[in-house]
Amino acid sequence: MWDTAKDYRILVAMHARELFLRTVQTGSFRGNWNKKATIEETKKMEADLKSLLYCYLEGDALANCEDVQKLEDKAGRIIEFLGGEDWNHKFMQGAPKDEREKTEENIAKVRFFLDTILGLRNRFKFGPIDDPIMGIDVKVGEIMSVSKHPKADSLMICNVNIGKRALKVVTNDLTVKEGNRVGVSLLPPATFMDVVSEGMFLGMNGSILKEVQGDLGNMPNGIPMESLNETKNMITAFLDS
Repeated sequence: MWDTAKDYRILVAMHARELFLRTVQTGSFRGNWNKKATIEETKKMEADLKSLLYCYLEGDALANCEDVQKLEDKAGRIIEFLGGEDWNHKFMQGAPKDEREKTEENIAKVRFFLDTILGLRNRFKFGPIDDPIMGIDVKVGEIMSVSKHPKADSLMICNVNIGKRALKVVTNDLTVKEGNRVGVSLLPPATFMDVVSEGMFLGMNGSILKEVQGDLGNMPNGIPMESLNETKNMITAFLDS
């Protein structure tokens, strides 16, 4: 019997919900969105996640259980309460100049929450795996542009295409360049001297992987297990925070 009470996928989803709830309660999103309904729907997710935590299902039975569907339905309603599919653009457009950096950070937290909840079903299908890496999505991405960090010579800012959307990743690998095929861990956002990073590149020995195999937006193929170590550490730290 699989002990779902220790399943990293559920534990990360619970923490992501808490992070999102704090963000919408204390954040300063401007525009036409239903804050009250967003908060209420997010609070309702707690019961579904606790039900998953003690269901002791695995594989397809866990992936296709009623609680997963309930979470997906609630996430869909939350997107509507936020303003629809282009909610993030609306929030950025409504942000005053002096609040844009904080707004971008909060948007990244919302994205992490939605990615985590809406990716649960697919992650459950991998079966009973006791590994922190299962708590988040890892995708193949292609670097579309690279620029120097305006406040740190040791950092680069990368815009990365992961299929259905693009995201920003800050890296200390100064050899990264446009066209590199990378593995991207979709982690809780971090801010590096006023620049928000929505994930982390897979890598080892001080360099990121730049010729990752696999379809854009899907899981990488044949990557060294060592390249996942830093991601695992970040997930563990998130759960301990």
